[in-house]
Amino acid sequence: MHRTIEAFLGSRPFERGPWLAVGFGVGIACWAVLAGPWQWAGFLALCGAVAVGGLLVDAEGDLGHLRAALIGMALMLAAGCTAIWVKSALVGEPGIARPEVVMLQGRIADRQVEGARDRVRLLLRAQVEGHPEPLQVRLNLPDENDRPGLVEGAEVRLRARLMPPAPPMLPGSYDFARAAWFQGLAATGNVIGPVTLVAPAKEGWSLRQWQQELADHVRAQLSGSPGTIAAAFASGDRGAIAQDDEDAMRDAGLTHLLSISGLHVSAVIAGAYFLTIRLLALFPFIALRVRLPLLAAGVGAGVGLFYTVLTGAEVPTVRSVAGSLLVLAALALGRDPLSLRLLATAALVVMLLWPEAVLGPSFQMSFASVIAIVAFSTSAPAKAFLSHSHEGRIMRLGRHLAMLLMTGVVIELSLMPISLFHFHRAGIYGAAANVIAIPLTTVLTMPLIALALVLDLFGLGAPAWWAVGKSLELLLWLAHLVASQPGAVTMMPGMSGATFGLFVAGLLWLALWSGRVRLWGFAPIMLGVAALLMMRTPDLLVSGDGHHVGITGEGPDLLVLRAVRDESYTRTALLENAGMTGNAIALEDWKAARCNQDFCAISLVRGGRKFDLLMARGKDLVEIPVLAAACARADIVVADRRLPSACKPRLLKADRALLSQTGGLAIDLVSGRIRTVAELQGDHGWFRRPPPWQQRVQRQGPTPAVTGAQALTLSQ
Repeated sequence: MHRTIEAFLGSRPFERGPWLAVGFGVGIACWAVLAGPWQWAGFLALCGAVAVGGLLVDAEGDLGHLRAALIGMALMLAAGCTAIWVKSALVGEPGIARPEVVMLQGRIADRQVEGARDRVRLLLRAQVEGHPEPLQVRLNLPDENDRPGLVEGAEVRLRARLMPPAPPMLPGSYDFARAAWFQGLAATGNVIGPVTLVAPAKEGWSLRQWQQELADHVRAQLSGSPGTIAAAFASGDRGAIAQDDEDAMRDAGLTHLLSISGLHVSAVIAGAYFLTIRLLALFPFIALRVRLPLLAAGVGAGVGLFYTVLTGAEVPTVRSVAGSLLVLAALALGRDPLSLRLLATAALVVMLLWPEAVLGPSFQMSFASVIAIVAFSTSAPAKAFLSHSHEGRIMRLGRHLAMLLMTGVVIELSLMPISLFHFHRAGIYGAAANVIAIPLTTVLTMPLIALALVLDLFGLGAPAWWAVGKSLELLLWLAHLVASQPGAVTMMPGMSGATFGLFVAGLLWLALWSGRVRLWGFAPIMLGVAALLMMRTPDLLVSGDGHHVGITGEGPDLLVLRAVRDESYTRTALLENAGMTGNAIALEDWKAARCNQDFCAISLVRGGRKFDLLMARGKDLVEIPVLAAACARADIVVADRRLPSACKPRLLKADRALLSQTGGLAIDLVSGRIRTVAELQGDHGWFRRPPPWQQRVQRQGPTPAVTGAQALTLSQ
């Protein structure tokens, strides 16, 4: 067996390198999955043992490739785990313990205008009342309380309602607490009342102010939705884009066009590169004395860095420009820019600087799409399909268009598991939409915006802005058309991490190897598909505070304990985790439910058995004998407050005491499996555990605590 592996590795010297970057990323993921410091230390010790063991593999001197693979992967796994562990310890900021209304004073570090939401978002490093050390907080300021002078560098004093960074509302929901930890955010909240300007900002150049002025200029030249999207392309300011346009772009698979990322940076750099090399080639004096690819690469790099700074230098943009600079270096040196080894180098640079990015959808989707493009375009079938040079121009054009469509399909299939895992949704027609939208954006819209801005210097930009508006109207028309088609969006309940790992492993195997051996990547993918097909929608969803409950399986709509607004985060989270596209209907409006001002009760039949649910929704005290009798008739009781020990349901009491330990719940009544938020958090700094006294109270209660990966069997 080891001889076969040695021969396999020896025959693929150029395909082994990218797997080292994969090992680094897997080490980062292991740190996130493992529970705490003891497990992380054990993982590092295991990696060290494998590396030392690798030294013994080549005792006979003829297994050098296997030895190098074992040592290299073990070291990269350990390096990835160490990198994110160190980053977490250096930048992590514990959140505040509870909601507070406080006075605070500090300097504005960042200001973002969100016109579509009628607010301004401020980032402050401030001294907060009741906290000895300054905290970094992010606050929403209503437009009516905004005033001149509230810019970066200004010192302000204000009153705000602060909230701790929120953990996932339900298992599989967005983990804002983790994102806030790595951003150094201790709290978020809303400004209450007017803001006092203590000290104005120092006079000087401000990147954010320049960015805002550019966005305002673009919107002044181009009104309506096209103007808001043009401003996003030019400056990275997405705050004014209407919500219905955002939703349409998302459902059509085009939302990546709205954020400055690899597509935009690549288009800007490629435009600068080819424009420079074409213009300079017109002058023989320069062309014969200067190496044009090297000069064009320098111009492209400068333009790319300028565009990155201009659009806010967000982490996804910096990732993209780093990869683009490596491509420029390859072009300048005469190397192949479409190389998986080059892409692996870019990924490794990003992971060294921002290891936490590996855990988020932005990193995963951007690199997955580029890997899919490179792997598919360099595969033998794709090359053979485009190798018919003897055909006429029309046939060759047809083959290239077909190749473009097939590449879009490959990208969509590659991104679908990532989208389902993070967002519980995936677009069906995104491949076809992107075939039109990407060339429209990169070849027409963005060059026109650049031309219009240049012409504005001479007061001649109006015709170019008119053309920009028409191109963006076409883009929006396409997005709304695709998003409105039946079946445009596939919804699915939260995918488990193990299932997601199967998809990632299979897709990486398909992409990074060549020849028939790559087909083995379909094996884990098929296992992942089988796991998805076997996955059941949770029957009951309970938020971490017990305030919101969602019930599935009673038709196309989701039943909710409390009415929620159509555009609220709560409604979206409940529907996405249920894998449903219907409406959220208040339980009191459901004919089979029985509700009064204190409780709602409903009976569900699942797996041939009836389950009686009792859910608290009032704030008034209930007499203990009445409550005890109601609990005794119920199988499951849910409450957003602590219930007395006299409340003893037959199966589960999910009150404040239990939910403080578990976080949100996803309950499958047929199998008895309960997924919790806590089982996915471990001992990381961003997940706040309840005090020991709360845990003691819970252990004395009638219902076992659901912690870790423990399942509570709901059968008698």
